Amino acid sequence: MKRISLAVGAAALAASIAATGPASSATAAATPDGAARATLTGFASLPAQTFVPGSEPSGSQIGTAPINGVTPPFSGQPVQGFSGIVRRGDGTFDVLSDNGYGNKANSADFLLRVHRVKPDFRAGTVDVLGGFNLSDPQGRVSWPLTRADRKLTGADFDVESIVRADDGTYWIGDEFGPFLLHFSARGTLLEAPIELPGVKAPENPTLNGAAPNLAGSKGFEGMARSADGRWLYPLLEGTVNGDPAGTLRMNEFDVRKRAYTGKRWTYKLDSPANAIGDAIAVDRHRFLIIERDNNQGDAAALKRVYLADTRDRDHDGAMDKTLAADLLDLANPKGLGGFGETFRFPFQTIEDVVILDDRTLGILNDNNFPFSSGRTPGRPDNNEFITVRLPWRLHTR
Repeated sequence: MKRISLAVGAAALAASIAATGPASSATAAATPDGAARATLTGFASLPAQTFVPGSEPSGSQIGTAPINGVTPPFSGQPVQGFSGIVRRGDGTFDVLSDNGYGNKANSADFLLRVHRVKPDFRAGTVDVLGGFNLSDPQGRVSWPLTRADRKLTGADFDVESIVRADDGTYWIGDEFGPFLLHFSARGTLLEAPIELPGVKAPENPTLNGAAPNLAGSKGFEGMARSADGRWLYPLLEGTVNGDPAGTLRMNEFDVRKRAYTGKRWTYKLDSPANAIGDAIAVDRHRFLIIERDNNQGDAAALKRVYLADTRDRDHDGAMDKTLAADLLDLANPKGLGGFGETFRFPFQTIEDVVILDDRTLGILNDNNFPFSSGRTPGRPDNNEFITVRLPWRLHTR
């Protein structure tokens, strides 16, 4: 596979995690209360203008005027927009690009793709080891696709979340349906898209004139899998019509039966104007969920990782929430990335969280290339990969 060497600004991932040291017994036994700050332990940056070698042109539908200093269309497919991540256990990660340039209408020339990334923080580089496009050569999708060769594009699906099954296949959450999509290890769609009963977004191709009950592109932004792989937990980004404002549905899907179980929980946003970015299971009852406002740069006011518990001990009808990490207020005692003692992750969309160990998370932003400029006004955001040490242990099991 072709490799792209990318500069990063941190020590090795393993070293940065190890350097945090073990928690004291008192800290490990403490109940999480969000009082202590999380700490930045690693920083890496994928340049915004990184393209898949030898790929097709893209961006023809977003105009020809400069955007944040770069001028479309582009000569290749950008390695951008990371909206989901999978830890493979061998030092590499699968990262999912989302639907392309922001919506169905302008993303027909953006090929949906999973990239394989290997960070090497000791060497100061990250290798993009390659990846694969998503396609439907067997005709599992019953409605017309954008391309005759049945390679999937951002006009077909808005893919935003990904998990890897024990057999090496992938389950991917889409926002247009919302649909669950099951792909082979090389990106071939294995079965027909699976709808969420009773919920349809405006882009859903099976509406047939019916009214949608979910806002556009507000489908499965996050999705977790159970430790044994039996269950999937897709989480909507938007509120279903008729539900209380700012509440999001998390449903349970039985992988063996290929059916929703009927079990459902509610995640309540801090504000109805917020959105979620990703979700990952800690154990049977607890999930880490990214919540964010829609601002960037200095205007960004809320970018957080919450520990959410389905047991609802306060009986308010929603998952209990505990602050795990404030991404706008991370301690940075080593000045990683060339930043000061307080590190901010001020991006509009932060859509990737992965558990690296019992106290360390990996978190990535979606740079919305070329539109977002949260780090430096007037310049397209890089895709940043940070590692964050929590102030207490997750006690994963």
